[in-house]
Parts: sequence; structure tokens; C-alpha cells
Amino acid sequence: MTATPFDLDDELLARAAWSALAEPGDANAGALVAALGPSRALHWLRAADGDAETVRRAIDALVERFPLPRTGARALSAAVARWGPRLGDLDPRRELQVLRSLGGVLVTPGTPWWPDGLDDLGASTPPCLWVRGDPVLPGASARSVALVGARASTAYGNHVAGDLAAGLAAREVTVVSGGAYGIDAAAHRGALRADGTTIVLLAGGVDRAYPAGNAELLSSVVERGGSVLSEVPPGGAPSRWRFLQRNRLIAALSRGTVVVEAAWRSGALSTANRASELMRPVGAVPGPVTSMASAGCHRLLRDGAAVCVTDADEVVELIGEIGRDLAPDRRVDDRPADGLDPDVRRVHDALPIRLGAPLHQLAREAGLSEAEVRGALGTLELVGIAVRHGPGWRKATPQARRHDVTDG
Repeated sequence: MTATPFDLDDELLARAAWSALAEPGDANAGALVAALGPSRALHWLRAADGDAETVRRAIDALVERFPLPRTGARALSAAVARWGPRLGDLDPRRELQVLRSLGGVLVTPGTPWWPDGLDDLGASTPPCLWVRGDPVLPGASARSVALVGARASTAYGNHVAGDLAAGLAAREVTVVSGGAYGIDAAAHRGALRADGTTIVLLAGGVDRAYPAGNAELLSSVVERGGSVLSEVPPGGAPSRWRFLQRNRLIAALSRGTVVVEAAWRSGALSTANRASELMRPVGAVPGPVTSMASAGCHRLLRDGAAVCVTDADEVVELIGEIGRDLAPDRRVDDRPADGLDPDVRRVHDALPIRLGAPLHQLAREAGLSEAEVRGALGTLELVGIAVRHGPGWRKATPQARRHDVTDG
């Protein structure tokens, strides 16, 4: 067994090493680290790495101390085979040096900077986070919303995402997203436009902007007090699997997820599903019923998997405290007969606007007796929405009053 170039007993280095050894979301790595601690788990892996007999003996010794599910030994044996090829040139000090050169820090569980929401992921909790920008993540994520959606977004989707993000930022809610083109970028820009805090979660290393076209946006996030995070060390390339696993972090880091615009099979729906699994609230923004770009949102709403949200107040209500963060009642213009008795409203509906109608005609139109109409007209005249006109009655509207001047 060759000597390792770094100190395996240094927990920070050990956690950084595990983020390089295991792919994101590897529950076998998470369970091993949880059972032994990152340093002892590395020592165990180095001792187990070898031929099939060496692996079997190491797993048998481990199972004696830490009971595994019936399939756990077989799964762990396969995991050792996956991790082994990366052991040879493993030295997390290189990636940490790159991170330091970017002004970043490594955030690990159990430290004040660690966002506790990630612990809800259980065995798939990342061993650490590689962070550029503000590392004080608990404060930012305590009141946060993930805004996600399609890369191939429409002008409508971008407009809504930007407005939602700006409105949330104005309410001191952190906007979380994935830094991609489309809805993600519109959400980050909206938060920055309102001088708010936004967090970007990447599928690759924090040293490489992906997509490259958003490099300036990611730099702006860091410069203006936000954070760019990854569970993959610097140099790590984004891949389809890493994007899917990144979505679980977006869901776990946030107090709720809102899908702004998504097609029927959009990757944003996986973030919504992860949020539901974590018992986080999910919202969806409706779009035009003819728009395929909103078909995924409509699917969530139809299936009852999401709550319909249309503005920042409704999003805050979705993720906020019960009874405290209620969206304000929507104000609508009062109609003249609002609050009146139903028969009175029927008479008001029967009144013409320009020329007065006699009592018997109003009774016929309203389907009431003349006595009932007479009583209703008294009420309508009293509240100022019916006036006498010649031998009959008509509505007292601004338009009618203009007619009075003309008729006079």
C-alpha cells in the first residue's frame, strides 16, 4: 500500500477527498462516512482497496461492527470498485489551493457555516461544499426559495422569473437556482436587480462557469454578496448525472421550490419532486394553456403536486410562517350594487342606462312584483345608484349623469 501525500486524519482534507472519490449523491459513501467519520472511512477504503478477497475481508470486518442491510455488503463491494480508480492520485490539497486562489472556502457539516437543510438528505448528504463568495449559508438559506425552470425559456417565463426574484429579494428572501440559461439566469438577475441575495448551485467545479455564457453573471453574484456552491471539487466537469444530483441540493437548501416555466419532461420537475420528498412546499406558475413551455407547470398543478403562485407575496406565503406571512387580500373594484339584497340587485340589473323605464316594465324584467320593485327602487335611490328619469327610472352612473347634461 503506497503512502498518501496528505494527512488522512485531517477531517477537512478527508471530507474534500470524499467529494472527489464519490460521485454526488452516493449513498454508500455517505453511509460509510456517517458510520466511521471521514478520516477513518478513508483509512478503511485504503485497506480494502485490492483484490476481491481483500475487499471481502474488509467488508466482513466492517459488518461485524456496523450492521448493514442484506444487500449492503454487495453494494459496498461495488462502491469500493468505483472509488478505487480515483485513489491513486488523490490529493485534495490541489483542489483546496485552487479554491483559495478564487477566494473560496470549504464548508463542512457541523460547522457554523453549514446549511442544516442539507442534512435532510440523509446518506446522500454531501461530505462538504466548495464555496465561492459569502460562506455564511445558514442565514441565507433560512428564508429562501428555489426558482427553477426551463433553459429554453420564453420571454413570458423570463419576465415572471425576474419579477418574482426581485419581489422576493425586496422581502429579504434569498433566491436559489442553478445558474443555467433561461429561468435560472433570469431569477439570479432579478435578485441582483433588487440588491438581494442569491445562491448558485453548480453541477461542476466552482472554478469553471457553466454555461460559459453566464460567467459574468456568476462573478456578479459573488461580488455582490451571494454565493456560488458545488459539492464537486474544482476542476470537476458537469455531467447529466451531476445535474440531476445537483437538483437535490437546490431542493434541500431552500425552504420551498417554485417552478416558473417547465416543459412536460423538464429537469426542473426533478427539483420539484426532490422538494416534495423532503417535505418542502412546491409552487408552480401557470402559463398560457397553449404553451408547451408551461406544460410541466400545468402537470404539477393538475396532479396536486404544487400550489399555484403568481407573485412574490404568494411565494412568501408558501414558504413562510403560518399566520404571519399571508399574502394580502387582492383588491378589486367594488360594483355599485355589491352588498345589497339579491332582489335589489335584480332591479338594479334591470334598470336601463340612458332612458328611464316605467315600474311595470322593470317588474317584468326583474321577475318581481311592482311592490317589490318599488321598494327596491327606494333603496337604490337612497344609495345613489338609481335616479328618476321622466316617468321611469334608470341607473345613476357617470355615463348616465353625462347624458343628463346632454338631455337637459
